[in-house]
Parts: sequence; structure tokens; C-alpha cells
Amino acid sequence: MGKLIKTSRLFALSLLIAVLVGTYAVTLYKLQIIEGAAYYEESRNNIVTSAAVTAARGNIYDRYGRVLVSNRECYNIKLNADALFYGDLEDPNAAILDIVGIVRACGDTYIDELPVTLEPPFEYTAMTSIQETMLQAYLRDKDMDEGTTAVELMSYFRTRYGIDNNYSAEDMRTVAGIRYEINVRYAQNFATTQYIFVEDASIALISKLMEAYGDIVEIETSFVREYNTQYAAHLLGYIGLMNHTEYERYSKTGDYKMDAKVGKDGVELAFERYLHGKDGEAQITSTAGGTVTNTLYTEEPEPGNHLYLTIDLQLQEAAEKALEAGITRLQRARDTANLEAESIGALDKVAEDIQGGAIAVVDVTSGEPLVLASYPTYRLDTMIEDYSGLLEAENDPLFNRALMGAYAPGSTFKPCTAIACLTENIINTEETIKCQGIFTKYAYAGYTPTCWIYPDGLHGNENISTAVRDSCNYYFYTVGDLLGVDKLVEYAHRFGLGVPTGIELPETVGNMTNRENHEEITGESWTQGDALQAAIGQSDSLFTPLQLAEYCAAIANGGTRYSASILKSVRSYDYSEKILESGSDVLSTVSSPDYNYAAVQYGMYLVANDPAGSAYADLFGYPVDVAAKTGTAQLGKGKTYNAIFICYAPYDDPEIAIAIVLERGVAGSNLCSIARDVLDSYFSIKNASNTLENENKLLK
Repeated sequence: MGKLIKTSRLFALSLLIAVLVGTYAVTLYKLQIIEGAAYYEESRNNIVTSAAVTAARGNIYDRYGRVLVSNRECYNIKLNADALFYGDLEDPNAAILDIVGIVRACGDTYIDELPVTLEPPFEYTAMTSIQETMLQAYLRDKDMDEGTTAVELMSYFRTRYGIDNNYSAEDMRTVAGIRYEINVRYAQNFATTQYIFVEDASIALISKLMEAYGDIVEIETSFVREYNTQYAAHLLGYIGLMNHTEYERYSKTGDYKMDAKVGKDGVELAFERYLHGKDGEAQITSTAGGTVTNTLYTEEPEPGNHLYLTIDLQLQEAAEKALEAGITRLQRARDTANLEAESIGALDKVAEDIQGGAIAVVDVTSGEPLVLASYPTYRLDTMIEDYSGLLEAENDPLFNRALMGAYAPGSTFKPCTAIACLTENIINTEETIKCQGIFTKYAYAGYTPTCWIYPDGLHGNENISTAVRDSCNYYFYTVGDLLGVDKLVEYAHRFGLGVPTGIELPETVGNMTNRENHEEITGESWTQGDALQAAIGQSDSLFTPLQLAEYCAAIANGGTRYSASILKSVRSYDYSEKILESGSDVLSTVSSPDYNYAAVQYGMYLVANDPAGSAYADLFGYPVDVAAKTGTAQLGKGKTYNAIFICYAPYDDPEIAIAIVLERGVAGSNLCSIARDVLDSYFSIKNASNTLENENKLLK
């Protein structure tokens, strides 16, 4: 019986093996004999290529996680130069014109960086740095003179590219622009036969071009930057194609392809190392007709890291609106006043137009910038198209006045002089000095500066607080002269004036008046008069709005100057890891007894809350007590003064410090209403946040 069972098992196993072998043989026969020809033909027609897969750039957020800049997936169209010029086309130039016509008909825009006008008379347009670099590289590559005119260049293009003489000048320019784009990559040592012809192409355009020129155009998936705010343009910056120098620098990391886009300005440039992702690799199988049949990722792309800035988007937007509205309001009033002055022949009363302005707002307890606003400004989402116009626009909208503008501080500098003199025991908080109107100590040298109120009046006896309130020049001439300019420079630097702020973006360091570089800057020898003028914020002292805001914050918090780093944190692309967390780094301190700071702070309080204060009309009665200082910066004979203003609030428990500058704004008191608008926004946002937080607690 056992032997019978064993035999039957053996038979069943043999039968199973026979079935499997038979099935395999039939399948193999089918594949090799019956369908082999078809598979062979398909393998001949399939093309397998390797391609870089663009990694998404990291997002940029404000301090509360509001999106400032993100990405949107898009399709780019590339032109293959080999197929265009060495394929089956009889007339590549005619094909280029036809392709451009299709692009225009679909409402898309193609990339043409040739810096020459689109129609005669041909002239060079305003150039970006990359346009200028590429043009010079092209001219060198073709052994052409750097001084080649636009007309000469266009004539060269017509000959070199064999452009038919029957083409109109406009069509010739169109063809030349495309062919220049292709050639310039070789001039830049970008050995590539492809270039991105249309970025963020519409589906309609892709369909039409693939149908008509499928062997010339190629489609790639990429990303475009999406700006989720119309504000903070100078701060955020923009991205663009690399020039040769940038490629040499970035390619050393191994993560940049030749047509990669990199940060060109602002945060996009400063934190490129965090924002740039790591491109992946893919094997793409396509038919001979160009249809992709399979994509296999051999290396997944790794998106860039996300940035969180110290900026408060809502406050930034409010500040930019307040700045623009304030300038518009003041300019309208000035236009009226100028007309009246002209009508009576009082031409000396006619003031220059306001040229621009800036606002910087910082956290008093950490130094973190909350707002960096500059006016005039521009839109990031149309910046590339608008660039030539922006370069030529009045009052330079591309100029970041909050960080790069350097301005004489005027009387806003006097709190610095006050703290320095109190700390060095030049004077105490109770001692008074009688304003005489004219400071005569250096009359023997022919120098007799006056107080701003003279000859219409005198301030009388002033202590440190009332001297700050009244902005008494005589008082600060007296104590500044006793202190000496060298000590004054030391304190100014410790307050952050004329030294780097610690921000990661490009900034002007400015200058605190000093003996060493005065002659170099002004062309005049140093005199004691310069020391007196330095004590009241004149001479050749020049500071940025951000420096003034950080200085005001240090006055408010009792002498601690923090770094103005704009980076709050960096997180990985999937938010799982915190790459970097910024702290509040102390850059310098100005140690002085609390009562010294209290006296100066009280003087600033009086500026906004005493009828004699220059900010009283706009800030007295404000729901939160404000401490302020106004300033008027003289620019020389015949020029309308700049207006400067600093403040902090609340007075008794400071949270934010504000600095505002208006070029040709006349007087700092003109800026109080702008500051009030910013304060309104800050405290309304804060109150709304507190209310929401309390409501959330009730729901828990």
C-alpha cells in the first residue's frame, strides 16, 4: 500500500514538471518565433535616453508660516538645435519664424534675451547682468569688437545666419534672437544643443508644436516660482538662468545643470544653498516619433529646503501701503504749495518732489526685522518682462532703500549723543544747560553754529529729557564738544550705526562721521565744526533705515543691539527635520545705568506726548504710548531736506521699533502719520492673534 502511494506521488510530480516545461516551451516559441519580429521591430524603434529631472526649489515663508514664494509645476519647451539645423528642414530660418508665429498665436511668450530693440532703428536695450555677460561672451567668441553697435550686430546676424534679404527688419530680428540664444550657450562654454525656448508653456502650444515640429521641440516638466504676495519684492529677490561665472561656482557642488535657475537677488540669492534642490535622473523610453512610453527614475529628485523668514507678511503689506499712501498724500500737498509759491514768485519756497522712501520695523527684544519696505517698488511676477523699463524708470524702483540707502540721520541721532554723554559723565540727568541760540565757543575761528529755533526764540534751560524733546542744537553742541568725536564714534558703532547689521542680504554699511575718512569723503579737512555737526546728526554721517531701526530698538531695550538676521529657520523639504534655527545673537551692548536710559527714553516719550514735541500732533492720544524722535537731514544749499523718523512702542514695555526715511520729505514730523498707520496695523494684528489664541484655548 505504501509503495503504491509513493508511486502515485512520483507520477503527479512528473506530470506537473512536464506541464510547466511545456508551458514555458510554448511561451518561448510564441515570443521568439511568432511575436519575435514584432518585439524586434519595437526595440529598434524605441529610444532610451537619460535626462536630468529638475528638483523643486524650496518655499519661502514669513515668520508665521504664511507662504511668500512657492512653486508651480509647468511644462517647458526646448528647441533641439541639431534637429533644427542638421535635420531634414530645408529652411531653418523659415521654421523659426513659423514656430514663433505659433507661440504668439497661442498667447505664449518665448525667451529672447538678445538686448536689441525688436524693430529698427536697432539699439541696445537696458541689460541685466546676465544679458551683458552673454553679449560680451558672444562678441569675444566671434572675434568682434566690444564696442560693436546694435546696427552692426544685426547686420552681422543677417550675414552669419543666412537670413533672407526679403525678410522684414522685424522678422530678421526675430530669427536672429533665436539663433543668438542657441549660439550664445556655446560662447558661454555651455556645450548644449538645447535651450529653453518657452517656459510655462500652455497645453495648446505644446499640442500645436508637437504636431508641426515634433522632431525639433522637446517637452520637459519643470517648476516656476509662484509669488503669493505683491509685496516685499526688494527683500525676496528673484531667480534666473546662470551666467558662466555662476555656473563655474555652483557646478562645483555637482548639483547644478547648465540651464539651472539660481537666485539673482534678495533672499533667493542669499540662501541659494538651502533653497536649491538636488536634481534627479531618469531613463526615458520613447518611440521614434517622440512619444514617451515609459519613465524610470534612476535617482529621485530631492526638493530644496524651506525657509522661514523673520518678516511678518501682514505688517510688511501694511507698511508698504502706508509708505505709498503717505508719499502720495505729502506730494499732493507739496504740489499745491509749489503752485502757490510760483504764483507769487517765491521760487525759493518751491520744494523738490519726493523721490522715494523706506520703512524698517524690528522686534525690540530680538532685533529681528519684521518689515523692510522700499518705495518705489515693483512686482516680482512681472519683473523679468518689466526689467528694461524698471532700469530706466524715474527714482530707481529697483533700488532697495531700506538696506542700500544711506541717509544723514538728522536729529534722530541725538539720543545716541545723549546716552554717550550721560555714560561718560559729561552731564547728568538733572543738570541743565541754557540755550543761548548761538554757540560761540569757536567764534574766533569764524564758526558760530546756531540752534534751529534761533533767531525766532530760545529754548531756555534744558535737561537731557527736554533737550531730546526740543531737539535743542545748542545743548547737543555743548555736550558733544565736551565728549569729543572719537567717543561719539565709539558709541554710534556700538548702537549699530555705520557698521554691519548682521542681515544676510546686501547692505550699505554707511558711515559715522570721523577724523580718519572725513577728507576722503568730503574733500575737506577736519575741523571742530564737523565734531559739533556730528553730535546733532549732520556732517557726513550716513545710515540705512535698518541701522536706524536697530539703533532705536537698542535705545528702547536699554542698550542691547541684536543681529538683524532675516532667517528664522530652515526646514527639510518634507518638513520632518529642522535644518537650522536662528537665535537672537547680541552684536554689541551700550552699558549705562537704567536711569540714564530712562531719561533719554522719557525725552522721546515727550516728543510724541508733550505739546512741545514735534510728533505730538499725530501721536498724542494714541491708544498705546509711543516714544519717538524726528529728524531733518540737510543736503546742501538749494536742496530740499530729507525727513527721518524713529519711534518705538509701547513706551513702557517696548515691542517694536520703527525707522522711516523720505527722500526730500522736508521734516521728520511729516512722517508721523505713516508711523501711526504702521503701529495701527501691528497692534491690530497682535490683538487679533491674541483673540484667536484665546478662542482656541476655549475650544480645547
